[in-house]
Amino acid sequence: MAALIIRRIVLGLIALTGAMLILFFLARATGDPRYAYIGQEGVGIDPEVWERMGEKLHLDDPVPVQFGYWMADVVRGDFGDSVTLQRPVLQVMKERIGATVKLGISAWILGTMVGVPLGVFSATNRGGFMDYLFRVFALLGQSLPIFWVGIVLIFVFAAKLQWLPAGTRGEGFISFNHLILPTITLAWYPAASYLRITRTAMLDVMDSEYVKLARAKGVGRYTVLWKHALRNAIIPPLTLSVFVLFGLMNGTVIVETVFSWPGLGRLAIQALQATDFPLLAGITIIMGGLFLIGILLLDILYALLDPRIKYR
Repeated sequence: MAALIIRRIVLGLIALTGAMLILFFLARATGDPRYAYIGQEGVGIDPEVWERMGEKLHLDDPVPVQFGYWMADVVRGDFGDSVTLQRPVLQVMKERIGATVKLGISAWILGTMVGVPLGVFSATNRGGFMDYLFRVFALLGQSLPIFWVGIVLIFVFAAKLQWLPAGTRGEGFISFNHLILPTITLAWYPAASYLRITRTAMLDVMDSEYVKLARAKGVGRYTVLWKHALRNAIIPPLTLSVFVLFGLMNGTVIVETVFSWPGLGRLAIQALQATDFPLLAGITIIMGGLFLIGILLLDILYALLDPRIKYR
């Protein structure tokens, strides 16, 4: 187990370093980074200020050395100041990450609670009406564009029926009404994915010999279904759950934009539009690190749930 954790940490650090390398050189490919702070024209800038800014960014050093300095700052948690907001990047992210976490976890819980049971019931009613109904739900969930789903929900429940607010969140950190529509929009696709994965895994397990033997021994249907079949079919949904959770945390950009949700996803779009490299780099690195942590936790859960799984 210890060797597995060390190996995954090393591989994760290599992947994260590669992402940082790509980010850094893409920023340098756009030209002198000083123009991001003072505008592309650079008219009216004091030559001494220009030189001091170059020294601060180590622009007189070779590019690999510049990257080394930048990585050292990132390791210390210093992403610099946002170009547009003129505030430390970490401070700006701390103000937004709570909204993203709230939305991502809500969608993850809803998608799991809907998708996994529907997948189980679909498998146990194979070929029946409910099976076809759930499969249509899965097909729509994985084919309809997420932004379109969000717009339709806003049009129906906010504009026409006026039951729920269309966007942003209410007063205070907890606002259930403002959370409903973006959560449903974000959870639609993972719920459909859970349904399909769980259904397939359950069908494979239910056709296995030990399940048939349990039924032949007279074991109750509920016990066979939830104790024997689902327990042995849980690995694929578990794998998906980790990717869904951290994927939702990283992929709330569209939903946050549609619903004007003040999270990191919307902040990343704003940073991209303003060519705010420090802010965009900070968001990318933090989210990438969280995703790698999720992969590490998934490997550990694999080893704990199924000792037959070996890692080389």
